[in-house]
Amino acid sequence: MIVIDWGTSSFRAYRLAEDGSVRERREAPLGILQLKGPHFAGALESQVGHWEAEDDGPVLMSGMIGSRQGWAEAPYVECPAGADDIVGRLMPVEWRKRKLWIVPGLVDRTRGVPDVMRGEETQLFGVLETLGQGSHLVCLPGTHSKWVRVENGRIAGFRTHMTGEVFAVLKQHSILGRLMSIGADDDAAFGEGMVRASEAGGLLHHLFGVRTRGLFEEVPATSLASYLSGLLIGHELAQEADGTARVVHVLGAPQLAPLYARALARSGREAVILDADAAVIGLYRLARNLPRKNV
Repeated sequence: MIVIDWGTSSFRAYRLAEDGSVRERREAPLGILQLKGPHFAGALESQVGHWEAEDDGPVLMSGMIGSRQGWAEAPYVECPAGADDIVGRLMPVEWRKRKLWIVPGLVDRTRGVPDVMRGEETQLFGVLETLGQGSHLVCLPGTHSKWVRVENGRIAGFRTHMTGEVFAVLKQHSILGRLMSIGADDDAAFGEGMVRASEAGGLLHHLFGVRTRGLFEEVPATSLASYLSGLLIGHELAQEADGTARVVHVLGAPQLAPLYARALARSGREAVILDADAAVIGLYRLARNLPRKNV
C-alpha cells in the first residue's frame, strides 16, 4: 500500500509492506501552497508513479490535500470520532483510472466556535493503541498547536492555539524582531518568558515587554527569540491547565516535542513523548480497515 502525508509545505510518501513496515519513502517541497488544481495529479505521478505500477494496494492521503485548497475538499467528521468514523467518510478521487482515498479532517463544535484539524487526526490514530483505554490529553505542537482529549480510543474533542504561526509572524514581521539576532536556543531566557506568562497583564502587554527587555539589555539580542517562545508557550499552557490531567502526551517533530516537554515540566506536569512517525502508522491502520471492495 501507499500512504501520503501531504501538507501545506511538504509532501511525504511511504510505500508500506503488509505488516506496515516502510519499504520506500519519498519527500519533496511540494505542499499544497506550491501547487494548484490539476498539478496535484502530476506531482503525485512524479513522486510515486513508479510505485503505483508495482503496488495494487490502497492509496491513502491525509493532511491539507483534503482541504478547500487541496485536491478535493473532504468534509469534516464531527467529534467524538474513532477510526471507524473516519474510514466511513474517506473521500475517493480518481488517478490513473483507480481510486485514491483522502482522509477527512475533524471538527469540534463543543465550545461554540468550530475548531478543526487536518492531518493531526491521522497522527492520533497512530498512537491510540499506545495510549490504551481511559482518558488522555495529547498535545501536538506546531504552527497550530492542538490539545486533544482522547476517551477510550476515540477523539473526544480538541482546541487549537496559533502559537507557532504567531511566533513566526512576530519574529519576522513585527517590531519585536528588529532587536533579535541569531543565537543558540537559550533555556534560561525561555524559562523567563514562561514565568512572565504566569504574571498579571495579559499576552498583549507581555508581548511589548519583549521589546523593552531588549531595549534595556535585560535579555540579550541572541536570546530574545527564546524569551518570546517561552512567553507564547507559557500562555498556551496556561489555557490548557487541566488539573485532572497531570500527564500530557506530546506528539510532534523532534525539534518541538522536547521543548514542550521542558515547558510542561516547568509548569509542574509530566510529559510523555510519543512516536513522531505516528502519521504513517495511523494511515496504515486506516488502510487496513478499508473494505477490500473499495481498494
